[in-house]
Amino acid sequence: MKLTIIGCSGSFPGPHSAASCYLVSHEHAGRTWRIALDLGSGALGPLQKHIALEDLDAVCLSHLHPDHYMDLTGLHIAVKWRPGGWPAERIPVYGPAGTDERIAVAHGIEPDPGMHSEFDFRTWTPGATAEIGPFRITPVIVRHPIEEPYALRIEVADDGAPGDGPGTRILAYSGDTDSCEGLIEAAQGADVFLCEAAYQDDRDEELEGIHLNGDRAGAAAAEAGVGRLLLTHIPAWTDAAVVREHAAKRYDGNIAVAAAGVTYQI
Repeated sequence: MKLTIIGCSGSFPGPHSAASCYLVSHEHAGRTWRIALDLGSGALGPLQKHIALEDLDAVCLSHLHPDHYMDLTGLHIAVKWRPGGWPAERIPVYGPAGTDERIAVAHGIEPDPGMHSEFDFRTWTPGATAEIGPFRITPVIVRHPIEEPYALRIEVADDGAPGDGPGTRILAYSGDTDSCEGLIEAAQGADVFLCEAAYQDDRDEELEGIHLNGDRAGAAAAEAGVGRLLLTHIPAWTDAAVVREHAAKRYDGNIAVAAAGVTYQI
């Protein structure tokens, strides 16, 4: 399984990165399967540096803040108005209840029919696993001030078949969250923990129930026993070096700060 960072800037696009979007790919049944975890503000452009849009097998949304889903509006245009017609099936979009209505309103169109001609909207059920080709994706409710904020646990067996037995590779994506039991559940034993750390340690301590800082991200990684911590969703006004330093005080494993355009093997 490969993870490519399309956008990792927190809360809004930064000078060096779009907002949240992560491309996950894996070879299975004679082809490459590709899913996007979130499709935030500014992400659709850099995504096309890595794949043709018609090769996208699904979009999986963690929650419905604009920096995590707003570029669905651009993808809708690409599908609906492509000269000669869209050469693929409707794109499955997994997300919280009401995703179809929220994105239609954001785009200024009526929810009925909305974007249903372009997207196959599917609603997450907390704790219920969805299978997309080789990927098993389990949404887990976390702690963030919006309806249905999810962390996503993505599992792929080494042989390419869906499964969660021996040899399974696990990527955990925090979405947006503060410390909570759901975050540990989603990240438990993950090979790579893609974890937000939007708040800067020793600066944002009075802010609670919204985002993690380095200290809390590191503590979650240690408690969940992950193999590697990849810090992400860091806004332009947050010092990534400070966040990483504090995370390392709580988690003694491998730590890196996500960078747009970089691909990681899981």
